[in-house]
Amino acid sequence: MQTDIIPCRQAFTERLLELAKADKNIIAVTSDARGSVTLTKFAKELPQQFIEIGIAEQNATGIAAGLALSGKKPFLCGPACFYSARSYEQVKVDIAYNKTNVKIIGVSGGVSYGALGSTHHSLNDIAVMRVLPEMTVILPCDVALTKKMTEELTKFYGPVYVRVGRGTVPNVYVDYEPEFVIGKANKLIDGNDITIIGTGETVYQCLMAGKKLHDDGIKARVIDMHTIKPLDIETIKKAIDETERIVVVEEHHLFGGLGSAIAEWVVQNKPVKMKLIAFPDENAIHGRSEELFDYYGLNANGIYKSIKDWLK
Repeated sequence: MQTDIIPCRQAFTERLLELAKADKNIIAVTSDARGSVTLTKFAKELPQQFIEIGIAEQNATGIAAGLALSGKKPFLCGPACFYSARSYEQVKVDIAYNKTNVKIIGVSGGVSYGALGSTHHSLNDIAVMRVLPEMTVILPCDVALTKKMTEELTKFYGPVYVRVGRGTVPNVYVDYEPEFVIGKANKLIDGNDITIIGTGETVYQCLMAGKKLHDDGIKARVIDMHTIKPLDIETIKKAIDETERIVVVEEHHLFGGLGSAIAEWVVQNKPVKMKLIAFPDENAIHGRSEELFDYYGLNANGIYKSIKDWLK
């Protein structure tokens, strides 16, 4: 299904506004980030369902938890780098430990704030969020899937961490309506030589790399693993049985992310040759998101080259 080329954060707020007009329990909470999240229209049209806390992410987390315990459906929105680090204790205790029905929407995730440097990058957020009991972790890859996810989150009960980027992203789901089921990955291309698994903004790059490999006669299976926790073990097991090699590509540090999550299961249950393509153990250089993807080999050409070299 062809959709507009807009940021996923905008796709989220547009759909949330539509849903909130029909459900007065949906509340948007933010910490001086209505512009970053694109919540300005929401605040204008539904002021009684919008709460501005100011630059106080820890307070915002506690308020969102309180709203949830009062029967509301709060969406806690702001920069991923702050809600996954500055507010981590509150997320751990107020949201995850107490199993409150709060959806954390971390915007400008990964290296979206590329030029601002490592203080504003969120390349360890998946690692810290997925280790929290009760926490679901989701990274949608494009506008169509983000809208589907937003609809599902208004019905799903429990703590959720969502990471989306800042800029526009190419459409992955162009010719058909995507399925979105929490904990169930989507297969984009079939193949039996190798499996490439991406999440979030790396999915499109994996898709393009997979098509280049097909042109070379290497039948790559490409998977959109939008849910990192709970992990889709069935799809991973099937990929191991049918392709025998797995490559995981993610906008995250090499440690603790999707690649680590898959490897943890693989090493205990079904060992297979694996390659992880991610950001190295260093503070990333400054630059635009696309420049960092190019520099660290996370764009389509970099993924393609890395896989070709590995297969040699």
